[in-house]
Amino acid sequence: MIALLPPSESKTTRTRGARLDLAKLSFSELTEARQQVAAAVSEVSARDEAPEVLGVSHNLADEIARNTRLFDAPTLPAAQLYTGVLYDALGLSDLEGADKARATRRVVISSALYGAVRLGDRLAPYRLSMGVNLPPLGALAAHWRSVLDAPLSEAAGKGVVVDCRSSTYAASWNPSGELARRWVHIRVPGATHMAKHTRGLVTRALVTDARDPRTPKALAAQLAETFDVDLHEATSPSKPWILDVSVREATA
Repeated sequence: MIALLPPSESKTTRTRGARLDLAKLSFSELTEARQQVAAAVSEVSARDEAPEVLGVSHNLADEIARNTRLFDAPTLPAAQLYTGVLYDALGLSDLEGADKARATRRVVISSALYGAVRLGDRLAPYRLSMGVNLPPLGALAAHWRSVLDAPLSEAAGKGVVVDCRSSTYAASWNPSGELARRWVHIRVPGATHMAKHTRGLVTRALVTDARDPRTPKALAAQLAETFDVDLHEATSPSKPWILDVSVREATA
């Protein structure tokens, strides 16, 4: 099983630490593609028109400038780099022992710069969205879609793909073939402001449970022990199953 998470716009920085080494990251098949994105975003971020190209405010000049220092900036593990509502709910800093080990194996974070990473990968802070059309590579989602299938399919193994990504990041990889029948998108109905929080709680529930569901129905049954769930079968072989998940209200 893998749980696919989006990154966060907000990222932690450090003043000291090892420098970025793309060859040491998980999914080594992506090294060349990572090098291409790193070179392109570094060059673009040094231009006056960088905010327009990257689709961010001119007020984020300091964050844009980080993209020009990717190989000089101190790195930190992905588990500490990404912050925000989803990651607060996931509570990685509280995990210990077997739970921490499962999180390291099961969680995969989608990234516009790095493609896909695991929690232990040491990353340099950056500012880049998967929705960017980055010269000279073009649409980043298409760039990553061409190389992500083999490593992520292998990582999923015989388990389910639990997809907590936003649509922007989901565009970078869709499971195909037999694996598509085990692809489940986590949807939080009715409360957009709660979506990230709920997906963080779902991911925590999955990494703190030794069970490894092999079908969408098994996943739904497992999560139903903690959440209110409603499973919808895939409408076509290229679409995911949809699992509506809501935090269960406490009873008096």
